[in-house]
Amino acid sequence: MNDKSTSPAPHIDAAAVMHAARKLEQGGLVAFPTETVYGLGGDAENPAAIAAIYAAKGRPANHPVIVHVSPEADIGYWAASVPVEARRLIASFWPGPLTLILKRAAHIPDAVAGGQDSVGLRCPAHPVAQALLREFRGGKGGIAGPSANKFGHVSPTTADHVREEFGSDADSLVDYVLDGGQSEVGIESTIVDLSRVETHGPVLLRPGQISADRIAAVLGVPLATPDATAPRASGTLDAHYAPHTPVVQVEPGRLQDVLARLAAIGKKVALIGGGQHEGKVSAMVVRAMPASVDAYAHDLYAALRDMDHTGADLIVVESLPATPAWQGVNDRLRRAAFDSQGVLERLLNA
Repeated sequence: MNDKSTSPAPHIDAAAVMHAARKLEQGGLVAFPTETVYGLGGDAENPAAIAAIYAAKGRPANHPVIVHVSPEADIGYWAASVPVEARRLIASFWPGPLTLILKRAAHIPDAVAGGQDSVGLRCPAHPVAQALLREFRGGKGGIAGPSANKFGHVSPTTADHVREEFGSDADSLVDYVLDGGQSEVGIESTIVDLSRVETHGPVLLRPGQISADRIAAVLGVPLATPDATAPRASGTLDAHYAPHTPVVQVEPGRLQDVLARLAAIGKKVALIGGGQHEGKVSAMVVRAMPASVDAYAHDLYAALRDMDHTGADLIVVESLPATPAWQGVNDRLRRAAFDSQGVLERLLNA
């Protein structure tokens, strides 16, 4: 069964969608909403537009971007081959937050794949994104769309986040921001590699809202973990999705003690955790998070951005359950905290 939104459908401004499509056709960059996060879009078959995406984000040239396609797209146009496993997952999860890595068709530019022989494809569920894809090149084009933020930073889930991210650069680097409300899922798509399925089986490159268990249930086999020959994919570097303020994770059992010790040495702390901590811990600000995984994912990036603006020395995140349902959220938090490894213990032991 395809994932369906339970929120009211965003208003589709036909004139804005048409304007955005014309900008893309002219080689410009358009930030557009998807159900996961906002993407920074360019014509996936225009190497100059792809280069502009990389320049705007400060993204390494060998780091591939995902191509977004309409629900009616001919996947065989983009992929050299479409294995039966891909067709099963498309039937089950598209439109939705699932990216498939397939062998790239020869005429698709190297640049969109970071020079690899594979390509990442996704059909977004967001109605504004679908309207844009149907309008762009009469529904036959693809939009290369990594997240609309500087490389490695927290992904945007609102149009205002995009404008905040690019600031004064927006006029020159982003030609248009298409507003579609807040992204419902809130973290990036699950990525599954099927480009080597005959030899390696299906491989989970990045977890997301669609869990490995659900994908395995459709395919009838478990997903493998990446090996050294797995293709590079978006958002899989160790350090990613990070605010400017250092992020550390603390187990619930240590939280009260850690916060008290940080307060004792004069450190200002912003806490992302459960609502039970409000007014009861040594933190300058507490962001209470929902208990359910989907609601937590929806709020996560907005919470990280908000905490980044508090003037805190440290963002402390209460660790989450290490269960399959939380794999996608835990993945994003692990990467957000990667460059801050050791910060907490150095502070506590100084």
